[in-house]
Amino acid sequence: MKTTEWLRCPVCGGKTRDRIREDTVLKNYPLYCPKCKQEALIDVTNLQITVITEPDTLDAEPMNV
Repeated sequence: MKTTEWLRCPVCGGKTRDRIREDTVLKNYPLYCPKCKQEALIDVTNLQITVITEPDTLDAEPMNV
């Protein structure tokens, strides 16, 4: 049987409602935490979780097209 783990919130460290296995691959997954009510964008490969930090679009300069 493959190893499974609960995904933990990168903000508060609490368990989320999602589980991953060794062979799970996620790209740009919006992980929601019911405990702290925040959402984080993550990548998962080989049970390694990477938080994706994107620049805030509200602070970006407008493009002149």
